[in-house]
Amino acid sequence: MMMEFLPLQGDITAIADSINAVWVLVVTFLIFFMQPGFALLEAGQVRAKNAGNVVMKNMVDWSMGVLVFFLVGAGVSAIAGMLGSPSVELSISGAFAYINDPTAWIGWLFGAVFAMTAATIVSGAVAERIKFSSYVIYAFALVAVLYPVVAGSTWGGTGLLSSTGYLGEALGVGYKDFAGATVVHAMGGIAGLTAAYMVGARKGRFDENGNAKPIPGHSVLFAVIGTLILAFGWYGFNVGTQATVLTGDGGFNGAALGRVALNTTLAMGAGMVASTAVTTIWEGKPDPLFGANGLLAGLVAITGACIHVSWPGALVIGIIGGVQTPLVYRWVVDNLKIDDVCGVFAVHGSAGFIGTMLIPFFDVAGFSMNQLIMQVVGGLLIGTWTVLTTMLVMGLIKATIGLRVSAEEEELGLDQGEHGMSAYPEFTADSGSDRPAVADGGYEVRTDGGNTASEGGDAE
Repeated sequence: MMMEFLPLQGDITAIADSINAVWVLVVTFLIFFMQPGFALLEAGQVRAKNAGNVVMKNMVDWSMGVLVFFLVGAGVSAIAGMLGSPSVELSISGAFAYINDPTAWIGWLFGAVFAMTAATIVSGAVAERIKFSSYVIYAFALVAVLYPVVAGSTWGGTGLLSSTGYLGEALGVGYKDFAGATVVHAMGGIAGLTAAYMVGARKGRFDENGNAKPIPGHSVLFAVIGTLILAFGWYGFNVGTQATVLTGDGGFNGAALGRVALNTTLAMGAGMVASTAVTTIWEGKPDPLFGANGLLAGLVAITGACIHVSWPGALVIGIIGGVQTPLVYRWVVDNLKIDDVCGVFAVHGSAGFIGTMLIPFFDVAGFSMNQLIMQVVGGLLIGTWTVLTTMLVMGLIKATIGLRVSAEEEELGLDQGEHGMSAYPEFTADSGSDRPAVADGGYEVRTDGGNTASEGGDAE
């Protein structure tokens, strides 16, 4: 029996728009899956007595964050874009029009998952000693104002750093950051570094002479699995930002999708290999955690550049992102004396800035001095805004409710002190029967994961 194929009916532009919208939804769900990746990565790098607190903060980042971004953050982002562009008139009602516009909700959700990523990055830097309530207040401020101002100043076609913004018109170019190497990751990384400085180091992190002492996390396995989940979700982050799958005339945008996917993959691999090579030469043995962080740093570094640069450029950017990871981390700890538990500045902050600064040198459109100036000035503005506003918010929190838990609560663990529970109620590093017995006939519970400060490598 012969099947009759009828010609496709309907407007091709409408069909392309529909397919693009479904694509955006799919990659949005993929980006959301980065949340469990962050949770595992951070939980693995803290001691067992703080694992529940870390995953609780991750849930708050998402759950509270999406509410705040819907009601406040997305509108603030639009206002920042309007204020930064001479050709756009300020309209508060227009900025918040998305709230009652069903056609805007897919785009809002796509923006929301990026905002939640920026918020979650901070959690790993301040782990094991910040009050839960203080963290929630800062996360609220970041999602409501701090991040939206950065996003609105760079993305959406308007804003100070866009091609139509005040600075963009002066230089004749817009800031290039395709999927958020600085807008999301460097912003989150420098916010985390600043917050870690404001909160102060964990007890025992530095000795009386100021020398760093390692505080190992409780599960390298969790950290590496979390890293691989993040890498999976990153395809949504980068490739998904190429939101136009079909053009208005029905053409497949395969070349753009392919460039982003290839560059993302190459930089990821190069970052891991480069970071591992550095630690192998430096310490004599490859470090799995620095390998994982190097992989993520390669991804961060290429996030802003993946659509703009050639594949050899992606390799170079990934290698530099990986090489700098252990070097910048040691500089933060040994020179700045800042206790950045999960190394978020080296992974997200410096890697994001470096990758974005390198775009003009490998740009398939050719080198442009004005573009380089825009990249440098834009990065400095984003960094300055993030540092100053984080210090302001953290300072206000410190002056009112305080930033840190008590010394007793820090020693006990934030799972017990902040949440009245334990992520591992029977956890111990030694599963043998020679553990000290307790009154109920069981065995002593080790809330520190069985690690000592004098053994093992850094958790970060």
